[in-house]
Amino acid sequence: MGFRKRAKIRSFFRLSGMLTLGYCFLLGLGPTALQAQYNNSQYKLLDIEHYRLALQVNDSTDQLAAHMEVHLQFKKPLSRFYLDLVAKDTLSGKGMVVDSVYQNEVRIDFKHLGDKLFIVPKHNFQHLTYTYKIWYRGIPADGFIIGQNLHGRRTFFGDNWPNRAKHWFPCIDHPSEKATVDYLIRVPNHYQVIANGQLKETVADSTGYLQYHYKTSVPLPSKVMTVGIAAFAVEELGETAGVPVSTWVYPETKDAGFYDFAVAPEILSFLSEHLGDYPFEKLANVQSTNRFGGMENAGTIFYAEKAVTGKRAHKTLIAHEIAHQWFGNSATETDWAHLWLSEGFATYLADLYVLSEEGIGAFRERMGEERRKVLAFYKEQQTPVVDAMTRDYMKLLNPNSYQKGAWVLHMLRDILGFDVFWEGLRQYHKKYQFANATTHDFKRVMAAVSGKNLDTFFDQWLLKAGHPVLKTRWIYHGLKLRLTIEQQQEHPFEFPLEIQLTYTDGSTEIQRIDVPGKNYSYVLETTKDVQDILLDPHTKLLFETTAP
Repeated sequence: MGFRKRAKIRSFFRLSGMLTLGYCFLLGLGPTALQAQYNNSQYKLLDIEHYRLALQVNDSTDQLAAHMEVHLQFKKPLSRFYLDLVAKDTLSGKGMVVDSVYQNEVRIDFKHLGDKLFIVPKHNFQHLTYTYKIWYRGIPADGFIIGQNLHGRRTFFGDNWPNRAKHWFPCIDHPSEKATVDYLIRVPNHYQVIANGQLKETVADSTGYLQYHYKTSVPLPSKVMTVGIAAFAVEELGETAGVPVSTWVYPETKDAGFYDFAVAPEILSFLSEHLGDYPFEKLANVQSTNRFGGMENAGTIFYAEKAVTGKRAHKTLIAHEIAHQWFGNSATETDWAHLWLSEGFATYLADLYVLSEEGIGAFRERMGEERRKVLAFYKEQQTPVVDAMTRDYMKLLNPNSYQKGAWVLHMLRDILGFDVFWEGLRQYHKKYQFANATTHDFKRVMAAVSGKNLDTFFDQWLLKAGHPVLKTRWIYHGLKLRLTIEQQQEHPFEFPLEIQLTYTDGSTEIQRIDVPGKNYSYVLETTKDVQDILLDPHTKLLFETTAP
């Protein structure tokens, strides 16, 4: 983007009428092209180091009064840059109004257009840290949920995924941009506040307000930054693997919530044992009014109100969200197309928790159900797991990202072996802790740990749509089983396949073959007469069959 003289930009900001079109004209872009260019490149131009958010709520209105400090460095000199922040909509009255912006202590020009706060820096040099202070106010249309919980009590909960943080604080609302954060949350004194990081202090004043100060010690993407404000019953569960664990639920559901979330330490212990040190300052499980069944906010997990049952009906949900602390929160996907590195990992780690707690039968039943969901979804939508075409990120919350992602890990574990698989996950997290990774990055780590070439495996299961659709024929004669396997889908897959032979005396044997392409025939030696065969008896392959 070309440089402009600052005087011209100042003059532009003083103009009335046609501001949006005028601004785009200066850039040589139409409004649509302007948004597209910024949406695709802005997060590559800045390095956000730290956010300091001061926020006040009240009981009389939904209006937020806020002040944000953004500490950042420029990766290249810029005549203007933006932060994501949704402006007030004149029809709904919701959105944010920015009153002023300062660079260090100098007031500077800005323009708020749509969901972008454009800022004209007074000056900027690479590798120097600048502080931008933004005073703003408004009623969030989304992202910060203000309302009543199921007991009629007023609550406030941050709910950012995927890029809805911009509704209540200025930021770069993209998973590739990580920063530490301070929260200074001022609330009427009948509320409690939970947020990411450690509680540094609580200060009361003479007006009946409390200010809570939380601070993170490690960087987070905006999607898992959060604040929860409500009346809570809190139970401290002590430390597990050196991590303080707590439960935050509504007072009316205290007993049920304390019982449900008491499983958290054992889940944390299981995951820490296999994945290495837990990456955040604490683990708090919180009943909330967010839109999801569970939301993996870093160290401060929010669960839907009705997930609290008193029956421990959602142990796998809790395992899923705790697993996200390693994958999704700490080692984060570089862009939304690689969401399976978050959701597929959390899904499969919850599956492995079921294996450890309930045994192989429950685990195989769970994998079978996940396979059915993947096959059903493919009939509706033929897209790969790594999906760079879908721009409505909510639509990425589908069985490709969750269950098929889990199945890819399941099949990878079968190829590599359990010990190598766990070591690969540990090394991947260690390499990309508090950073970002792509599917290719994960492949490189697993290939290095295992010593195997995984190009074909990753290409066919993640970068292409579909799965094997098998048509089989077999005949048996003279202690030899002749088997033909045809792949009916367009692109052939390569995979190992287990076949269970059932003999006429009722005994069984499993043989393993490699299927390298479209149509192959095999001769399997046997020691008894074969009565029947069963493909994939131990639920190790993502596939479906057609009638012979």
